[in-house]
Amino acid sequence: MAVEIPKDTWTGEVHAVTLGAIEADGGTRTKTVTVGGEKTLPFMHFEGETPNAPVVAVEIKDRRPDDWSPLLEEAWGSAMDDPAAWAKAAEEAGADLIQLSLSLTGSDGNPTTPQAAVDAVKAVLGATGLPLLVFGPGQADLDNELLVPVAEATKGERLVLGLCEDKNYRTIAATAMANDHLVIARTAMDVNLAKQLNILISDMGLPLERILMDPTTGALGYGIEYGYSVMERLRMAALQGDAMTQLPMIVTIGIETWKTKEGKVGDGVPEAWGDWKERAINWETLTAVTLIESAADIVVLRHPESVKRVKAAVTDLMTV
Repeated sequence: MAVEIPKDTWTGEVHAVTLGAIEADGGTRTKTVTVGGEKTLPFMHFEGETPNAPVVAVEIKDRRPDDWSPLLEEAWGSAMDDPAAWAKAAEEAGADLIQLSLSLTGSDGNPTTPQAAVDAVKAVLGATGLPLLVFGPGQADLDNELLVPVAEATKGERLVLGLCEDKNYRTIAATAMANDHLVIARTAMDVNLAKQLNILISDMGLPLERILMDPTTGALGYGIEYGYSVMERLRMAALQGDAMTQLPMIVTIGIETWKTKEGKVGDGVPEAWGDWKERAINWETLTAVTLIESAADIVVLRHPESVKRVKAAVTDLMTV
């Protein structure tokens, strides 16, 4: 006797958002990446269409970071000294996207200047044909100071600028509109806060098709279950027809997992924790795959082996 599988019927769908622009569209990218477009919950292929697979971004910095794990330094080696070389290495490691995170200061200890930020972005654009995300240092005033000239210097490339938060979304959204870029809207883990920021940004005139949503998360063992539930509820609201939640989601897995004790520490931990390198990579991989299954469209990673494993998992999950 055949068993009929119950199916949910959804009235809404997630916007498809395209990152990057090829020469014909005014950019210099050799490829674009489209995320979103889902008409069902993650990987429920029998219920509806999932036209675009989740993708992996690799985070690089504009200079060698002084607070990253030795395991990451071992993995990337001398490439970390030059953002262009690092971007090439990330592309070779399988990245679909590159995320360039600008630093608070240069290697000389002085604040990062707008010109230094522009130079770093242009170097990365020249080194890889992948679409690029550019994050400010994480301080509202400095983010504005650096991202505006970056946006102006790369007009038409369809960069993704981050991060729009409640303190600085106006400036970043305005420069994105003026220079044909996209933005990331980041809030604390809360469905209503995420929706409200999306409303504020779209009210400025930026189309929803140029906004990615970052609901934030914790790493495996550090609040991931709450982040998972928030992302799940956002996606369900989108599929139920809530226009202000119908945006693809991005989560910065790397920064969350590599700051945990399990990822950072190799000495003075219980023997049962096992090999440090394998444990750290597993922590990043499992966090990423878990959140992909909760509705993440883009996960940002740091270790090349994690990239390989997550992409393999996505391939399996997209197999109908």
